[in-house]
Amino acid sequence: MFTLVAFVVALGLLIAVHEYGHYRVAVACGVKVLRFSVGFGKPLLTWRRKDSPTEFVLGMLPLGGYVRMLDEREAPVDPAERHLAFNTQPLRSRAAIVAAGPLANLLLAVLLYAVVNWTGVEEPKPVLGSPVASSLADRAGLRGGEWVLQMARPDETPSDVSSFDDLRWRLTQAALSSEDLTLWVSDTEGGSARAVNLPLTELDVREADASLFQRIGIVGPWSEPVVGNVMAGGAASAAGLREGDRVLKVDGQPVGDGQRLRALIRAGVGPSGQAVEQRWEVRRGEQAVAIVVKPAPEQQDGAWVGRVGAYIGAAPEMMTVRFGPLDGLWQGAVRTVEVSWLTLKMMGRMVIGEASLKNLSGPITIADYAGKSASLGITSYLLFLALISVSLGVLNLLPLPVLDGGHLMYYLWEGVTGRSVSDAWMERLQRGGVALLVALMAVALFNDVARLLG
Repeated sequence: MFTLVAFVVALGLLIAVHEYGHYRVAVACGVKVLRFSVGFGKPLLTWRRKDSPTEFVLGMLPLGGYVRMLDEREAPVDPAERHLAFNTQPLRSRAAIVAAGPLANLLLAVLLYAVVNWTGVEEPKPVLGSPVASSLADRAGLRGGEWVLQMARPDETPSDVSSFDDLRWRLTQAALSSEDLTLWVSDTEGGSARAVNLPLTELDVREADASLFQRIGIVGPWSEPVVGNVMAGGAASAAGLREGDRVLKVDGQPVGDGQRLRALIRAGVGPSGQAVEQRWEVRRGEQAVAIVVKPAPEQQDGAWVGRVGAYIGAAPEMMTVRFGPLDGLWQGAVRTVEVSWLTLKMMGRMVIGEASLKNLSGPITIADYAGKSASLGITSYLLFLALISVSLGVLNLLPLPVLDGGHLMYYLWEGVTGRSVSDAWMERLQRGGVALLVALMAVALFNDVARLLG
């Protein structure tokens, strides 16, 4: 129920903002708006202001919305009101009305990101955990515990890294854009820096998923290699491990941080899934203790991994990232532009086959993320809303006939040629657009179900 409520609130807000953009600019351009509806189907709530000709409606199904304007192409118009009809407006007014919906979503994203920047968010410090073995980070010479001070793509001025989340975002951008990245790292905060090059162009990036960071080798921030909550009946409990134990070595191999310890535990099974004993050197208070641990085999994604039934690794050291009024707004605009551009790049790569269609998500995945983000707190939910708002704005600007971008494409043709698209061509394009959109929705829904069952 919580997930459903979070999903409905998110969808309702984003649709309302989108349609309000159309409505507000239509009114400003002198067009008579007959109905403003959020949702389809049977009206749950209807009202009308005394000084307005517009009927406001809240529909039963919050899966879309619309703004119905006076238009001679839809119904006869009183000659006395012809100047208020949408179709009689100059080209620039019609284009502005159509573009206002997607732009409203993008402006909402800027505001949401800005609010998060102004209020501040707790994020892990940009300290690297142990890299995944044989990954790009491992081959580049990173060993874990390094502070990332700055980073830059080719021909880019190095810029400061504010947090580990900032690092992951910029890693994602560079990887999906097939650009190498240079990190300036130090062994201590504010210490002398050295440059480390990550050749991300060597990766065949088709999906923006967890495996991407596994191949890059930067999975999580640095954390103390300590044992947390121990589950009764698990391998850790059977071996005598206690909460607070700090692990120094596993089978003689030094354990630098929680990430390295988790990797060693996962590798603590045989190729056929048989349990393998590990000899741990643990510091318990002031005492050194030798403990034999036998990770329990468990299948994950078709492979056997070890589990010990305990929380491994202390929470990473956190920092508050907060910006002032102008900086926060500017950073919100920058993040909106970055997400929009990255979304367009991924769509383009999917069209030419360089990215997997598995990146498409439908309502089930969105609802799932809505519930998860809301359960994590208001900041996570606002960031989720901002991301979906950007996606909605960018999607509607695509030149597909049934979307706002398709209508803008018609107006571009009209502006260049001086004549509007014929009714026959309009009908053909609309049918093609509907077919393509239905196909994309089917792929997204299939991906949703596959993720759900997987």
